[in-house]
Amino acid sequence: MKSNQVTIVDIAKELNMSKSTVSRALTGHPNVKPETRAKVLELAEKLDYQRNMLSISLITNKTKTIGIVLPDFFTSFFPQVVVGAQEEAARQGYSVIVSQCNESYETEVANSKVMLANRVDGVMVSLTKETLNYDHWKAFVRRKIPIVFFNRVCEEMMVPKVVVNDYDGAFQAVEHLIATGKRRIAHLAGPSQLVVSRKRMNGYRDALKKNNIPVDEELIIEYDLNLTKVKMYVKHLLGMTNPPDAIFAVNDPTAIEAIQIIKQVGKHIPDEIAVVGFSDNYGSNFIEPSLTTMAQPVKEIGKTAMELLLGLMDKDISEWKPLIKTLDTELIVRNSTVYKAPE
Repeated sequence: MKSNQVTIVDIAKELNMSKSTVSRALTGHPNVKPETRAKVLELAEKLDYQRNMLSISLITNKTKTIGIVLPDFFTSFFPQVVVGAQEEAARQGYSVIVSQCNESYETEVANSKVMLANRVDGVMVSLTKETLNYDHWKAFVRRKIPIVFFNRVCEEMMVPKVVVNDYDGAFQAVEHLIATGKRRIAHLAGPSQLVVSRKRMNGYRDALKKNNIPVDEELIIEYDLNLTKVKMYVKHLLGMTNPPDAIFAVNDPTAIEAIQIIKQVGKHIPDEIAVVGFSDNYGSNFIEPSLTTMAQPVKEIGKTAMELLLGLMDKDISEWKPLIKTLDTELIVRNSTVYKAPE
């Protein structure tokens, strides 16, 4: 079947030009007269001409495409990262392919192979909670395809990474709870295989120690980020003989779920128990009571990761440096820790 795709040949015939002249005009070659380029571009737009990127990639060994692999799309965090990354990619003339893994290691491996099959020039990655083996990402380095990790990173691979100061953010969150008079502070923690979980756990512990509050291991619950389990964990904490007067959650979805359960059992927030999250996801300001949280510069994470990645494009692998960009978080105080009357 004959393709309806408009080609350079069609444009050349219409304008009575050579294919090479049309090709140079479309790619902005300096030897083409401005009036010739204008004619070619005008007809190309009229005929809805699309450049054959496959042919171009075979010639240049570049597709001008970046892959972004995410653990999930359940919250607003990763979509906002993509927005920041995509804006920077477009500014530098690159397109983006996005895939999400539904928190599955097997899907992450499959998605990595899709990126290789699509000949991406580089890839941005945030790992799933199940990922403990990184061979599928090491394959990119062996092929000299740049890779940058963000948010959930692989510590053993010496490649660039973009993170926030998870330790300091957790430390600030717990110190805020202590400043409001809380002393029995529970922590709903993420899985320890994730670097972000370990750093937030360490910030939580050190904030207690600095303020001479003993770390009670019974108040620490590590879980696999399956939100259906939060109800069980929160009810367990509230049912203790000496229950917590505050909860620091590893992320906003966990904190929001905790707020719903606390309200269901009739506890008053923040007087009887306060709640702090981490991320400032969409919806954190709209739940009742509104959620105090550590805000992350989400779009900046995506922009910074993309800048690092594109900066590797024309460099030999020997010039790649395992830079770690650490961005700051910001405490956003809302009604889940300090009640503020409506203005």
